[in-house]
Amino acid sequence: MVQTSMNFGITSEQLIKELTQQKSLLLFDLRSKEDFEKSHVKGSVHTVCDVQAKEKILPNIPKNTKIVLISEPDEPSKETAKMINELGLDSHYLIGGFSSWDGDISNDQTGKKISPDVLSDKLDQLFVLDVRNPDEFSEYQIPGSVNIPLENLGDPKTLEKIPQDKEIVTVCSYGNRAMIANFALERAGINSQVLDNGLSGWNQVLKPVTIVKEPAKIIQVQKVGKGCLSHIVESNDEAIVIDPLYPFEKYIDIAKQHGFKITKVFDTHQHADHVSAARELAKVVNAKLYLSKYEGYNVDANFVVDADNISFGDSSIRVIHTPGHTPGSLSYVVNEKYVFTGDILFVDSIGRPDLRDKAEEFTEELYNTLHNKLLKLPEDTLVFPTHHGEDAEPINNAFYSVIKKSKKLPWLDISKQEFIRKISAIARPRPMNYQKIISVNKGDVELVHSEIPDLEIGPNRCSVDAN
Repeated sequence: MVQTSMNFGITSEQLIKELTQQKSLLLFDLRSKEDFEKSHVKGSVHTVCDVQAKEKILPNIPKNTKIVLISEPDEPSKETAKMINELGLDSHYLIGGFSSWDGDISNDQTGKKISPDVLSDKLDQLFVLDVRNPDEFSEYQIPGSVNIPLENLGDPKTLEKIPQDKEIVTVCSYGNRAMIANFALERAGINSQVLDNGLSGWNQVLKPVTIVKEPAKIIQVQKVGKGCLSHIVESNDEAIVIDPLYPFEKYIDIAKQHGFKITKVFDTHQHADHVSAARELAKVVNAKLYLSKYEGYNVDANFVVDADNISFGDSSIRVIHTPGHTPGSLSYVVNEKYVFTGDILFVDSIGRPDLRDKAEEFTEELYNTLHNKLLKLPEDTLVFPTHHGEDAEPINNAFYSVIKKSKKLPWLDISKQEFIRKISAIARPRPMNYQKIISVNKGDVELVHSEIPDLEIGPNRCSVDAN
């Protein structure tokens, strides 16, 4: 309901009364940050009413929430309240400005942020409050997070569900609703932090885990919010990277930390759910780039085919053409002990064959690849995929398997005809933005770095559900 100029001002006395009644209020202080930090109305938050606030924050405020703006003098908050009311929100201003306030004051910090990397390190110590709608939350979420939609945070009974003995982190897709939740919690006396850049930032966290130490060293680099996996293999101070992810600088940091040089970079296939960092990483570290000759890339690279052999350090790579997820998918066998399977064979499932709209044809290729190539490797061969599912159980914080276990996976104990019929008939949602991502990875569309978090937001959907 749009307020008139006669009734959207509120006195200090009226505001104190409403705060005492614990009504659903958001108090926004428009003064300078320096003045705010010296002293402000208890429960208020510092904010700047700019274009970003108008476009990204205000539209996410629940319609039943009363907004009170504070400035000094009161004219800026009065004019801003008029603008906000024109957007259909219930906005007011403190008559007489901050100097008229007779209630409790504070100098506590508000609007604190936590980086995705710090959240990843401290995840088991925090209470992660996801304020998106239930349908968004069910699509994908941070492990262990609790969903309370933003519009419910004004309910005192709902607030009782939030623990008092843990640090609180509010989360949404990009951070805007989480910031409003942070404001609402502050009003209720609950300190919290906002996940910087929301889930789009969470999806960019890379975590290295060393799996094999000798004779070759294998480091799995995990994109924790996305379930993507990449691998560094080092041999005699020379390293290769398979399926590198953004931000690519992480691989350079790891190489410096361990004292080796990245000389070769590989992709197993044209990825559909994340942007490949292979080209940029290879260029920055002056390494050779290796891609599948069967995939139709529009970039400069060393293109490899089935049975090619490539050396690095004291080790060697044997290339296997493993179509089924994409026509040109490759797997890489290192020292005949480790196989890097891309999106063909996972820890707990198999790759989906329908991302290029030829499900039945790809399903037959997938069956042949699995049974006639990968599962014929020695049973003690370690399997390193490029993704893991939500239910996959890590081994010492890493995701890998052995061929012996892979032979017991669902879908691999039925006839070829039944496999083709069942797998090709399963309807699965596509990865978000997959057409744009494929075009970028293929080299047909120029990559804009700032778009990567938005392109990659959402769950990975590259496997066949085992159920």
